[in-house]
Amino acid sequence: AANRMKPYVEAGLLEDVSDMWADGTDIANELASTKGALTIDGKQWGVPYTYYQWGIYYRKDIYQELGLSEPTNFDDMLSNCEAMIASGRKCYTIGNKWLWTGAGWFDYLNLRTNGFDFHMQMAAGEIEWTDPRVRETFDNWGKLIRMGAFIDDNQNKDWQQSLPFMIDGSAGAILMGNFAVSPLREGGLTDNQLDFHQFPAITAGIAMAEDAPTDTFHIAANAKNKDNARAFLAYIVSPDAQTEMNNSANLGQLPVNSKASVDDDKFLNQGFEMLSSNSPGGVAQFFDRDFPAEMAQAAMEGFQEFMVYPDNLDDILDRIEGVRKEAY
Repeated sequence: AANRMKPYVEAGLLEDVSDMWADGTDIANELASTKGALTIDGKQWGVPYTYYQWGIYYRKDIYQELGLSEPTNFDDMLSNCEAMIASGRKCYTIGNKWLWTGAGWFDYLNLRTNGFDFHMQMAAGEIEWTDPRVRETFDNWGKLIRMGAFIDDNQNKDWQQSLPFMIDGSAGAILMGNFAVSPLREGGLTDNQLDFHQFPAITAGIAMAEDAPTDTFHIAANAKNKDNARAFLAYIVSPDAQTEMNNSANLGQLPVNSKASVDDDKFLNQGFEMLSSNSPGGVAQFFDRDFPAEMAQAAMEGFQEFMVYPDNLDDILDRIEGVRKEAY
């Protein structure tokens, strides 16, 4: 979805399926919240079949041991982190070897510091990376980095290699998509030990916005049987198919059809509640889906460096800004 789809559209590789999204159709009525993610140049180029929440998964038993509550603002987040460090643990585990996990932290810190509209202006290349408002996002991130919030050597670990720090209790939480729940459960954590909360507010008055990456199906522009392909797309987004394919026995994610049922799973229900009733600011796709590929790569390399060498911020922002000037 979003910018990940754009090169294929521009190359003429995808079929325009705007007719399936016409006003009054089941897809238009039941998938309305995802239409923007499938739209380029005013046309729709596919259908979504699943999405999932991002947020903070944490060791509830450790929070209880330390007398901590779910943070509702950044000051709470920092004070919780101080307590976690004082107990001999890290606040957050992260494996940033492949860059995208750090992008999740930038997304949330920027969405909470400057808001959804600003974040999307950045994605469109309309904001300089040296802008003081962007620097404020990094200043907030730097507070966590400099206090030792993240596990050591995270630039050399992938996301799976970061999970044992949650499982053995040497880190208290992780910012991740809901796909992390299954391996954490497989690692031995029970739902009594593991819980979820929304990334807390930072700037007062900024509406809460979320990352909820959406996966999609498309029809090839040169497909030979487009009528049946359209029938398949219509089926895959129907309420029954959505309920079945997204249940915990299959994808274990959230259905995109508003008439589908959410599986009876603690974390799916928490994610559905958050995205349905507490994300008035908007829903982003994720950094490397919302930003063009060249821009995303350069920025994510900068994020990785910043998490290891936060004092390099000026050079990092100058380099990223140089790419912005060329990429748009």
